[in-house]
Order: sequence, then structure tokens, then C-alpha cells
Amino acid sequence: NMKKTLIASAIAAASFSGSALAMESAAELAAKMESMPSVYGNIQYAIAYRDVEDGDSNIGHYDNGSTLGVKHSHEIAPGIEGFLKIEFDGIDADDKSKGRGRIRLDEAYIGVKGDSFGQVWVGSDDSTYERKIDFISNYYEYAALNLGGGYDTGEGDLIQYSSPSFGGLQLHGAVQINGDGEDDANGNPQKKSYPYQLAATYSVDAFELAFAMDSNDGNRAYSKIQGQLDDNGDDVGTSLNNENTYGLRGTYNAGDLTLTGQFQTRKDSGDLWGLFAGYSMGANTFALSYEFFDADEGDAEASTLSAQALHNLSDNMYVYVEGYLNNVDSGAADVDTSDLVVGAVYYF
Repeated sequence: NMKKTLIASAIAAASFSGSALAMESAAELAAKMESMPSVYGNIQYAIAYRDVEDGDSNIGHYDNGSTLGVKHSHEIAPGIEGFLKIEFDGIDADDKSKGRGRIRLDEAYIGVKGDSFGQVWVGSDDSTYERKIDFISNYYEYAALNLGGGYDTGEGDLIQYSSPSFGGLQLHGAVQINGDGEDDANGNPQKKSYPYQLAATYSVDAFELAFAMDSNDGNRAYSKIQGQLDDNGDDVGTSLNNENTYGLRGTYNAGDLTLTGQFQTRKDSGDLWGLFAGYSMGANTFALSYEFFDADEGDAEASTLSAQALHNLSDNMYVYVEGYLNNVDSGAADVDTSDLVVGAVYYF
């Protein structure tokens, strides 16, 4: 840990140096070092092979989301804490030629929290709906074929809130403020919109139940690049419709065993079901999940079967193997796509 190393160095310096540090005690220096921000990050590599039925197969070596970030918190008053986080991704650690000038903001927010009122934070972060409902697609390392939920509110310009626990019950909310004082990604005047999300979670013993909704009142281009395609080939700049998305998730954690079921629905879009099971055995973790999407219009269906075996080499490094089998039946065509991924992550 970088902070612990710096603190130890400061104490040693104060103990053995002469005039330069003689006026400050080791304890004072340690306290100053403790108040410094924490630097964290990771490098993620993956080798992925994809096979498309009646189509091409390909293999590649990828950066799978390497990040670098800074966190800090401090006491504002007894029982009240202020905090900050800023994180960058897009490092492209697999290719030096791509790694120049491509680093982009992933998360950046400030907030306050306290035992009496909960937590409120402002900026760019995973949205309330995503954190409380969309568990399966966020669990896997590679996840290119996972289906994910049909909700539009992005991860920028957010004000989010989580309440204290009331006997296991917590309330959560988020609003995205898209004003008309700036241009959108295409340089056109941005329209005002205030999409919002509401959620409630209830925890008792090993079980957690979560319900959430997304108003989908904004366009995904407000916090993502218009015309950009996501990992599933969907345009993240165009909203499907203005109907609400509703999600329900139940998770059971019993020691090394985790079971999750989730359901999401959006009118004039479709229903998404998901089941997940994970089990840890010492340094090893195994996971298996199934997702199924049924479109409201036509006979379109999609499903993904995902599996993972992960081994922790140490407290800072792990390796994994993942396999995905995806089927998309549009009514006119039925296509299977499979991915086999081997990856490694070093984090601090």
C-alpha cells in the first residue's frame, strides 16, 4: 500500500534525520501523510477468441479496462465526512501507439455522508439503477456478450442519494440535470431534461431485495458520445423510447455461495430475465449465469450463457477464464456467437 509505505518512510526519516525534521515529531508527519489522497489503479489484459455462426472468427489481445484513480475523505464535523473520487480509463495498456491522448474520465464526484442522514454525492458515477439492479452484466470481467438492462439515464451530471438503513430498508434516488446552457456531442444546442431514478433495497440476514425504476426522460447522448456503439453493437446515443424501465433483484449470500435472480422490463422494448450462481473455494471463484431477453415487438429473442473460473494469485493479482454463448433470434435469422477469454489483472 503506497500510503502505508510513505507513512513508514516519514516515521523513519523523523527518527534518524538531523536538523531538517527535528522540529516535527514522527506522529505529526504520519498524521499528515494519512490525510493525503489514496492513489489506486489496475492494469487489465485479456486474450479473447470469438466465433460467429456462419461468419468470421477472430482473436485479439485487449486492454480490458485499465484504470487509474484518486480517492480522498476527511471529517467535516463529528459524524460527518466529505469525500472525493476521480478515475480515468481508456488507457489502452495493450498498445503503446493507442495509449497516447486517449485517456478519458470514467468517474468523478464529491459528496458528504453521515450516519444520521445517509450519503449524497454529485458528479459522474455508476447510476443508482445500475448499481442496485444490473448485477449480472457488471459481474463478469469481459462481458461483451452479456445483455444488460434497457435503461437510458447515463452516468454523468448526476445528483445521487442513499438513505441510512431503517431496520434493513434503504431508499435511493438520482436525478440527471441536463440543462440547455451547453451543446450536445454533435455541437447542437442541448435540450433540457431531468431523467431520474428511484430505488429501494431491503436486507435481512443473508438476503437482499432491490426494486428500482428509471424514468428514461433523457437521451443517452447527454453523457455518452452520440452515434457511439456499445459492446453489444447498440447505439448509445439514441433512446429507445420514453417509457419507464422497472427492475427487481433478489440476492442470497450464504458464506461462499451467492445466488441472484433479476428481472427488468420496459414497455415497447421487452423483458429481461437473469439467473446467477457464484461459489468461492479458497483462492478460487466459480460463476455461472443465464440471461434471456424477449422483445415486445415481433418474435425477437436473445440469450446469453456465461461462465467464469477465477483464481487469486495474491492480494493484488488474479487470473481468470470466461466463456460466453450468445444467441440472437430476430425472426428472420438465428445466430450463435461464442467468446472464450483468458485474462489477468494486477491492482493496487
